[in-house]
Amino acid sequence: MRVIFWILMLVVIAAVAAVAYVRLAPSDPSRWNQPVTAAQDKDFDNGAVRVLPATDGLLARLDAAVQDLPRTQVLAGSVAEGRITYVTRTATVGFPDYTTIEQADGQVRMLARARFGRSDFGVNANRLKGLIATVQR
Repeated sequence: MRVIFWILMLVVIAAVAAVAYVRLAPSDPSRWNQPVTAAQDKDFDNGAVRVLPATDGLLARLDAAVQDLPRTQVLAGSVAEGRITYVTRTATVGFPDYTTIEQADGQVRMLARARFGRSDFGVNANRLKGLIATVQR
């Protein structure tokens, strides 16, 4: 019985450590606030890209819409710089997703991706879809 107890304790400690790492791991702006190089819409296992024609004020409207999302904050950049990266965390564990929005070459390019895991179950594509719907109203 003692062996089972200690095995369970190790499993619990490992789970708590994993959750702590996910929640507390630093986000390096130089790693995540990079140019969005995709030129067309694309979905992939842990994220998505959307490309829109740039219009007056679109980047600022997207910035306002992203900042209205729950558990979201700016990691780096600004509208004035033409590129902004945000961190949105899940409610329970705090998994970080990174969204970069950039205006360049007559386009607004949006890249949303998960930091951890192989799949985001479509969460990032849905976030971009919602942002586009919000600014096109």
